[in-house]
Amino acid sequence: MDHPVEVKVTFCVRGVLSPLLANVLLDGVDQELERRGLAFVRYADDCNVYVGSKRAADRVMACLVSLYANLKLQINPIKSAVAPVVNRPFLGYRFWRVERGRLVKRGVSLKALAALKARVREITSRSRGWSFADVVRELRSYLRGWKAYFRLAETPTELKTVDGWIRRRLRLLLVVQCKHGPKLYRVLRARGLSQLDAALAARHCRRWWRTAGHPSLHAAYPVSYFDDVGLPRLSTL
Repeated sequence: MDHPVEVKVTFCVRGVLSPLLANVLLDGVDQELERRGLAFVRYADDCNVYVGSKRAADRVMACLVSLYANLKLQINPIKSAVAPVVNRPFLGYRFWRVERGRLVKRGVSLKALAALKARVREITSRSRGWSFADVVRELRSYLRGWKAYFRLAETPTELKTVDGWIRRRLRLLLVVQCKHGPKLYRVLRARGLSQLDAALAARHCRRWWRTAGHPSLHAAYPVSYFDDVGLPRLSTL
């Protein structure tokens, strides 16, 4: 199945009614695709049809254009295309081939990952003035929902990297809350670090991001620390 047909239908009504209206209006289209024995998936006004060749995909696209026109629905020409499945993210997922093209696997699209990082930056922003506990609480709520939605992703290594980046954002907040090197030194010593390790991390305290990635910060606040405060790991089920 090399060439999915992705169709974007533009409705006059938006909001919470859009998925319901799509299901009502496009039920006949779904039945026609089923009658033809085509593999397809649709969510609200987004629909992908999977076929084995570009010629077949062109025929399906022409059929869909006709079916939607009969319903007086407008297809979005920018978001609709005949293209290889690996080039068409769908509902936040991207796809790629393994085992010489015999198997298609799923991952989080680059756009969805960028949106995740933007939201995490917003929640962990230094300018918000929130306590560390409040930041973790909001982050926990957001990440649980995100993780549940992308639970079908097959990229644990990629998500493990994102987990590490999120923990570094939180270590940065812990450093910022110390405000200056002497206090950070005392905090790290209280967390069990040696005098030398604590001093090496604290000497450049105000270089927040660099300090947050220092090995001493990893030792003082390991992965288990963030597990204990309830931070979800995106890379594990």
